[in-house]
Amino acid sequence: MAEQPAAGPGARDLLEAAAGVPHTIRARHEYRGMRTAEHCFEVPLDHFSEDGPGGETITVFAREYVSTDHTAKQAAGLPWLLYLQGGPGGRGNRLPALGGWSKAAAKDFRILMLDQRGTGLSAPIDRNTLPLRGNEADQVRYLSHFRADSIVADAEAIRHALGSGPWTIYGQSYGGFCALSYLSFAPGGLREVLVTGGLAPLAGPADRVYRATFRRVAARNAEYFDRYPEDREAVTRIARHLRDTEEFLPDGERLTVERFQMVGSFLGGNTRVDALHHLLEDAFVGTPAGDRLSDAFLEQVRGLVSRSANPLYALMHESIYGQGEATDWAAWRVLQDFPEFRPDAPEPLLTGEMVYPWYFDQDPALRPLRTVAQLLAEKNDWTPLYNRERLARNSVPVAAAVYSHDIYVDRELSLETAAAVRGLQVWESADFHHDGIADDGEGIFARLLGMTRSVRD
Repeated sequence: MAEQPAAGPGARDLLEAAAGVPHTIRARHEYRGMRTAEHCFEVPLDHFSEDGPGGETITVFAREYVSTDHTAKQAAGLPWLLYLQGGPGGRGNRLPALGGWSKAAAKDFRILMLDQRGTGLSAPIDRNTLPLRGNEADQVRYLSHFRADSIVADAEAIRHALGSGPWTIYGQSYGGFCALSYLSFAPGGLREVLVTGGLAPLAGPADRVYRATFRRVAARNAEYFDRYPEDREAVTRIARHLRDTEEFLPDGERLTVERFQMVGSFLGGNTRVDALHHLLEDAFVGTPAGDRLSDAFLEQVRGLVSRSANPLYALMHESIYGQGEATDWAAWRVLQDFPEFRPDAPEPLLTGEMVYPWYFDQDPALRPLRTVAQLLAEKNDWTPLYNRERLARNSVPVAAAVYSHDIYVDRELSLETAAAVRGLQVWESADFHHDGIADDGEGIFARLLGMTRSVRD
């Protein structure tokens, strides 16, 4: 049995804790060259309870994808690949067909797409469900079970329920953070690990993450405005207009300058960055009252600035960097040292993935969660998410793609983590941004898998 770390949530034996969870398959389907199975697992809410098994459980959902190029008998003999998606707070991808990385993976694997706890069909959390837990303090205690350590424990429970030996995991973005926790607390469950854009810093504080990423986002703004110089004036004009004129999104909420700046999420991608230009060119239309923001523009912006589809992201985002200390709205505090991002700047820059306290005032999906968010920001007893001693002795083959200009997961911090994980191989590329697998998922997956297999062979 794998040695357990001396401290943190992994101090208890995840492999033992994972055994014996109920498992059902609720439906099977076949379409567009693939077969799917919908798996439900009943897992402990608190995998690390001192009282052991027998407490409250939650349902965790995962969907299996297998190529029809394999017969049912052949598919049953394929090894499993668990995909851990980005987030926190994003559900597992719903694939309309195999393509990109999933097409490459399906040649050799049964793919398991997990709805991480709190998302999708896995005990979903939002403004409607969270009050079922009780008052705000009760809700914070509940949410403390929705971090990477618990996701890893769920994965181990699922692996046992499926009867799988050590399996391959593929972590994109936050999924890579979870992969590092897996290597820290249950490496015996892993055959090999692939990571794209997701090597987390192994220690705090959160402030240094945002200092690094604000610099990256500023550089990406400059690169974008060099590509589309007319859009510098477009962004400034929209910001000036929003200061002087009330504009409302289709949900009835006011569009403020700071919410508009959130469209900078487009800057994190190869495949999405040019869509920002197409958004901005839709901004204004002439009306009897003068130029106003168009309905088409406002509808597109609403989809970019609302967290109604993934409120857990806003609630838990900074906690993924919290290890023993309060994050205390780190991004908001650090922003004060980058005045070019302030909404009252003469020519404000567009922002990245940072979460600010005003989200919980201006987004109707988050407004009821304002007190809970504040308590989470003040929480100073987060448990460790990584075991650095275990990672320094790692023997599981790991290959990671690091994107040189990634605005979400900083290159220097990623390379610092890579150096701390024994045997981790890095492939660095300046050709892709954070969404590299959307651009050339098949090629990136094949490269990383080949790197791990070269070590094993």
